[in-house]
Amino acid sequence: MKKVFNIALIGLFISILFIPEAKATMQQGLMKLGFFNPDLDHSKLSAPSEMQDPKNTGPANYVMNLLDQQGNKVSLEDLKGKVVFINFWATWCGPCIAEMPSIQKLHDKFKDNNEIVFVLLEAEGNKAKATKFMESRKLNLPLYYPVGRPPAEFFRGSLPTTVILDKQGNIAHITEGMADYSGQDIVDFLNQVIAMHI
Repeated sequence: MKKVFNIALIGLFISILFIPEAKATMQQGLMKLGFFNPDLDHSKLSAPSEMQDPKNTGPANYVMNLLDQQGNKVSLEDLKGKVVFINFWATWCGPCIAEMPSIQKLHDKFKDNNEIVFVLLEAEGNKAKATKFMESRKLNLPLYYPVGRPPAEFFRGSLPTTVILDKQGNIAHITEGMADYSGQDIVDFLNQVIAMHI
């Protein structure tokens, strides 16, 4: 009996290591227990982001171009005047898969608010794979694909990474790694960023 238990335990461990969906399921369970909440600092919202030059308190000039699901080109400049929630992810990334349902819940809470835009940026630029991923999980998040490299201030190669920009395009928040975006704390944070004056 002990041998069977050990084999089952080893099998579970290997599946968590090598199967992104198994790892994502375990990570979602940990998120439900209260782990992996984004570290939101409301006090920084009134001050310029520490990620940018403190002498520049006006609109940010980050350059990033994207393609939407229909192939239309979108730039960060086009999104100024709105809060932008950007999530860098990939279909093979277990932590990305784990946090995606929580992003869907957050998106659903703001879907009728025209002052915020959600950008789910599939890092590989594989439209067919990303579309199939969303359909298989019954997610309806707005997919975008990179055109060129994103600003280093946004993305340093860690998946998932989430960046929240204020209406001037300044960085209001960054989370590198998985987080649970289904809680009231992130809703309150986004509402605070939305309420900030341009």
